Amino acid sequence: MRVLNFVGYQAVWFALVVGAARGTPGLAIAAGAAFVILQVATGGEWHTDLRRLILAIALGMFVDGIPALLGWWHYASPSPAFPSQGAPLWILTLWACFSTTIGRSLQFTQTRPWLGALLGAVGGPLAYLAAAGGWQAVQFTGTPLLYVSWLAATWGVAIPLLARRGIA
Repeated sequence: MRVLNFVGYQAVWFALVVGAARGTPGLAIAAGAAFVILQVATGGEWHTDLRRLILAIALGMFVDGIPALLGWWHYASPSPAFPSQGAPLWILTLWACFSTTIGRSLQFTQTRPWLGALLGAVGGPLAYLAAAGGWQAVQFTGTPLLYVSWLAATWGVAIPLLARRGIA
């Protein structure tokens, strides 16, 4: 189950990023929704999954919405967005899909919050840089120190928040 979750998440990440970059994220959003539904339906802890999903979407609205509203970066396929001009639906779908990894392929972050923070602080910026450099799904307009610091700090907090045991 963990390997399938990891592979499935990577496939959905790629589909959403490429779909957004091409201006056609609709099918990838549907695939992401199907991935989340499948994970929640087969995971055995649907209450925890749903709580984590809601928290992840709220974090996505903050982590991705604030910089978009401030003009630090711009998204390919920017609408619909929540809030308006904030985080686009395709990236919130990514957050929803990512939430399923915490109880599965990234389950180790639940007992090692420091490792989750490190993973977020390094992996978060790298994922955005890949989406920007490889597919232009996001275009950074701020200075690199600004957006990399924002991503490292917010993702460094987001993963331990999503992984905390009290969410159950």
